Amino acid sequence: MLELLPWAAFLAFVLAMLAVDLGVFHRNAHEVHRKEALAWSAVWIGLAIVFNIGVYLIQGTDRGIEWTTGYLIEKSLSVDNVFIFLLIFSTFSVPPQYQHRVLFWGILGALIMRAVLIGAAGFLLGTLHWVIYIFGAFLIFTGLKFLRSHEEAPSLEKNRLVRVARRFWPVTSGYEGQRFFARKEGILYATPLFLVLLLIESTDLVFAVDSIPAIYAVTDDPFIVFTSNVFAILGLRALYFVLSGYLAGLAYLKPALAAILVFVGSKMLLVDVYKVPSLLSLGVITVILTVAILASILKARRNPPPAHDVEARPAEPEPAGGQ
Repeated sequence: MLELLPWAAFLAFVLAMLAVDLGVFHRNAHEVHRKEALAWSAVWIGLAIVFNIGVYLIQGTDRGIEWTTGYLIEKSLSVDNVFIFLLIFSTFSVPPQYQHRVLFWGILGALIMRAVLIGAAGFLLGTLHWVIYIFGAFLIFTGLKFLRSHEEAPSLEKNRLVRVARRFWPVTSGYEGQRFFARKEGILYATPLFLVLLLIESTDLVFAVDSIPAIYAVTDDPFIVFTSNVFAILGLRALYFVLSGYLAGLAYLKPALAAILVFVGSKMLLVDVYKVPSLLSLGVITVILTVAILASILKARRNPPPAHDVEARPAEPEPAGGQ
């Protein structure tokens, strides 16, 4: 019973913070400006640091370093989520004042999905040791794929979750304020904002498949994996509003993320030959991110990016009541 106490306390804290976020600070829909986003980003990073210090003090240096490394991995990989969010919001012309609401519920759903995936991955690694080689090979493949891929906004028409949703609800022709559903003439309609939410959820699920095995390459403690993952995800909304105007300047972000995935994948493949120390893993990931950021800044100063970061293509989904 006592083993469940840290889990219960952590979940209670997360739910309380989310309730304060949506129920107090963002009760009324408004556009989140960079100053507000920076303040929230500082809050989430500060809370993560405090929690990490607690891990160092209670569970020891090794676990503390594992938590720090897991948090950095998830935080760096989540930047790619931010770029996808930007593409989705631009493509479907989501009004700025409603974007926080979509990200709030999207991240809440992501926390639930990741809890399930973390539990499943932990069970597989604990019962079938050879699965670690599959995870390692998958991360290396994903890292190499990062170098060749180009970001594209997912299509509402091709997304399976969206297609399933349209079988249950007709869709309004435009946004109905910040509502996900609207009732007209006794008929319940889904709004395009709900379809965008489904799109956010499904893309995050894809990213989770990459990031969760990457953290398990650092530690085998499910509590460390879950809490570091959750803290990184909780700060994702603020990170989006902070970075949305700067992503074009991060020219070397993709190679850095690819290098991190290849590194942790190789670490998994070599686990039975050589166990890479946690401190060394933290150092390698920190160096990769630092070099990528500095190189990106230098390149941006030499070759300033265009005024627009992402070309918006206003296109609202058409009503699908008859589909």
